[in-house]
Amino acid sequence: MGPKQKYFIVEASALPEVYRKVADAKRLLETGEVQTVNAATRRAGISRSAFYKYKDAIRPFRDMIHGRIATIQILLRNEPGALSAVLNTLADWGGNVLTIHQAIPGGDAAAVTVGLETSGLETGLEDLLSALREKREVVRCEILAG
Repeated sequence: MGPKQKYFIVEASALPEVYRKVADAKRLLETGEVQTVNAATRRAGISRSAFYKYKDAIRPFRDMIHGRIATIQILLRNEPGALSAVLNTLADWGGNVLTIHQAIPGGDAAAVTVGLETSGLETGLEDLLSALREKREVVRCEILAG
């Protein structure tokens, strides 16, 4: 048995260029824009050996959570309809709410933890979080686990 694998979430701009190009080549193959590894690596500007070396280790964040449960913590304004507005947004984006835990409001806000099944999301979880952050009712939101 080998050492336990570790995972990191790293902003793409902080990664070496070869990793971003491997991710791009994988995307080209997955979307059908190209049909072969040779065509994907040529278009991404990397060697086939670099592609094969890193292809199993590089995945976009959205792929890591697709088809899984994500736990999102949201700080909501303490006003009528705030939770309903958030739940409607989650449903509109294709999220399946599995659990909800809302703390008693402390002052002007209340913390809500939502267990969300993500396989039905129309886009990535990052886009959903951005949409939630734009809502007037949401003070803050973040992924706790996923």
